[in-house]
Amino acid sequence: MSKVIARVDGHPTATAVGAAPRVGFVSLGCPKALTDSELILTRLAAEGYRTSKTFEGADLVIVNTCGFIDDAVRESLDTIGEALAANGRVIVTGCLGAKAGAGGGSLVREVHPAVLAVTGPHATDEVLDAVHAHLPRPHDPFTDLVPPPREVTDGAGIKLTPRHYAYLKISEGCNHRCTFCIIPSLRGDLVSRPIGEVLSEARALFERGVRELLVISQDTSAYGVDAKYRTAFWDGRPLRTRLLDLVTALGDLAARHGAWVRLHYVYPYPHVDEILPLMAEGRVLPYLDVPFQHSHPDVLRRMRRPASGERNLERLAHWRAICPQLVVRSTFIAGFPGETEAEFEHLLDFVREAGIDRVGCFAYSPVDGAAANTLPDPVPAEVREERRARFMAVAEQVSADRLRRRIGQTLQVLVDAAPNRGRQGAVGRSYADAPEIDGVVRLLPPDRASRVIRAGEFCRARVVDTDGHDLIAALV
Repeated sequence: MSKVIARVDGHPTATAVGAAPRVGFVSLGCPKALTDSELILTRLAAEGYRTSKTFEGADLVIVNTCGFIDDAVRESLDTIGEALAANGRVIVTGCLGAKAGAGGGSLVREVHPAVLAVTGPHATDEVLDAVHAHLPRPHDPFTDLVPPPREVTDGAGIKLTPRHYAYLKISEGCNHRCTFCIIPSLRGDLVSRPIGEVLSEARALFERGVRELLVISQDTSAYGVDAKYRTAFWDGRPLRTRLLDLVTALGDLAARHGAWVRLHYVYPYPHVDEILPLMAEGRVLPYLDVPFQHSHPDVLRRMRRPASGERNLERLAHWRAICPQLVVRSTFIAGFPGETEAEFEHLLDFVREAGIDRVGCFAYSPVDGAAANTLPDPVPAEVREERRARFMAVAEQVSADRLRRRIGQTLQVLVDAAPNRGRQGAVGRSYADAPEIDGVVRLLPPDRASRVIRAGEFCRARVVDTDGHDLIAALV
């Protein structure tokens, strides 16, 4: 789980604007929660609030929490405690804010009764109401005339990621009722953003200099289902609210700016096949983040997973026939209740045969409120961990074998870090690497002293070796 303490560049300091209140902000959890944090910060900045780099320097602290798994709950509660100890004035939002405690009330309030307010996720208006109640912004006739920063007014909002990439959330919530998951109880059913709104944000981000957009949601493939794929107009042309139209338009926008579009949380529904030609043509990155979770039909039924899981090998083969350069990332659960040794071996065979490029695996962990808690034949904790370790040993070997095939290839690399203008080398990513969750491309020092490498720019590099999950490459 990632932890981001808001530091928004370009905003006037409290000294520069007099009495402007300062808000500390911590964002915990997944990229979807990060986009919620960005929206809250954008609204606060538009109203004249400023951010603080420390709890102590803030007039009030907002903690955007994660509540999906036990470790995330503990980290969120610990962070709230740290903010209370350092500052004393704390507003809590996010998934943990929606969880009930043992007494039926708010879990957060049971553990930390001193918090000022608690909201659930995707609750920007409620958070702003709480801020207004506890930290009203004083009217200043001089500073009120100062225009807000560009990132507040250009339609894209404040971003907490590095300047060269950004997350683009296309929907909220989920219609599925997977037995191991409580997201629908925390974030509700699927609500797709209007396609014109999504594309306007994407255009603003590209115009701001973003070189990579990472499309996220709880279920990207279901985009538009709730809106019955209604037709809308954007830039004078009709577009249906559906995945193919959205991705096509995003690819067109990206091409004008020489940028990337990467798709995450793509469930393997049949209509995803329509996206693969766009990848083969280079209009969006040939990369799919597909949460398979398991391979055995019986386990998938106990999980209540959508799509036809038993046909995933066939679907992967079809995708790669359309787009041979496709890279697939996925996550799996080992030790789900009732999982037999034979079912687990089926999963190992699937990973070997499917050739999943990037893999993550979790040992099953009961989540309060999840339907899977009542399933029979729970797998002992030590067996769950042992299976996770066995799974990762197989998956890492598959990944390493596939990485070695890239030796000798020349790839476009987006540079993430280049200290000292890259004189000692740099770190970047190819189309096969999403930030923070995949490997990286380690660029060797340039062979000419005059060659400069800058973060946020593209370069081309030839792969000369591999190291674990990473590629070693030389500039060309």
